Amino acid sequence: MKLYNAALSPNALRVRAVAQELDIALDLVEIDMRGGSHKTPEYLAMNPMGKVPVLVDGDFALWESRAIIGYLAALRPEAGLYPDDPMRRAIVDQWSYWQAVHLSPVVQKIVFEMMVKPMLGLGDPDPGAVRREREETGELLAVLDAALAGHDWIAGALSLADFTLASTLVYSGRTGIALDGVPNVAAWQARMEARPSWRAALAPALRMLD
Repeated sequence: MKLYNAALSPNALRVRAVAQELDIALDLVEIDMRGGSHKTPEYLAMNPMGKVPVLVDGDFALWESRAIIGYLAALRPEAGLYPDDPMRRAIVDQWSYWQAVHLSPVVQKIVFEMMVKPMLGLGDPDPGAVRREREETGELLAVLDAALAGHDWIAGALSLADFTLASTLVYSGRTGIALDGVPNVAAWQARMEARPSWRAALAPALRMLD
């Protein structure tokens, strides 16, 4: 299987981490986002959105990271990352959708202002925008913190939702997203970051940032 990848992308990170957790080998094909290789006709034929990641398994091409990790989990159902039990699966979906609709868009704006802008030479962060997004992020993290109270993992056992949520916060330390006021989130994020699968998946991004 090939994964068309961008090392710094949180979306690609969650796919790499899930694949590592499931012991599924991926041939990483790095996409030069600055150079426009995600906008070539060949790439757009695989993903008309022109984004990463894209998974190619034989003649099958799949885009959207949450769909990709669901596909990978289905290849290793014994791992239980996407449980068969309807209620547990619904909880996994609930938090995955919550991440996509609520948490991710807000955090992405902070990452853009505090990390992407300086990297690309696009000027200084917009203090007003950062302040607004930090406030909303704090409110959302309080929701996640309450849900994690008394639980190691968001759906009871390690699941796709944990990888999806944790990838959103991967740059929290570099962008000043404080977790000290949400101790359950901080402890859960530390558990995720201690997993060998996570460390292996994150390594390409760290090499680019160091």
